Amino acid sequence: MKKIYFWEPWFFIFFGVFHLHRIWGLIDRNSYAEFWLGILGDKGLLYFSIMSILAFLCITGIITFIKNKDHNYIWRWIYFFGGGYLLFDLFAIEAGLGFWNSLLSKMFDINNPYWNIIWSFFVLLGCIVFILGIILFKKRRVQNNI
Repeated sequence: MKKIYFWEPWFFIFFGVFHLHRIWGLIDRNSYAEFWLGILGDKGLLYFSIMSILAFLCITGIITFIKNKDHNYIWRWIYFFGGGYLLFDLFAIEAGLGFWNSLLSKMFDINNPYWNIIWSFFVLLGCIVFILGIILFKKRRVQNNI
């Protein structure tokens, strides 16, 4: 039987808000790029806190996807592909992979002519994921007669 776990709506709501914060990058390129490049360069407590939370959530999602392989909801593929991508992203950043650092440098280049397209995509992704979280929250309430 298919079941929406307690944490699943919150997973998508969290990732939605995380992506929605990128509206800041559309409003103020300089401070947004400075903040994130500072976090990535400093690798202090905030960096490791964010990376740990993201990695934990992705691993939990992938485990849930695998555990329910015979009766998954279609949206759980997000755990597999999105979580896999994010874990690779975290690994590439931590390992200092040259091509990935180059890509990040281009993404955070405030003079990049594609700046608005890149960060608008992430904001749109955040909206979609946040809405999915709200839908799952409501479906879970119905599923559990709450």
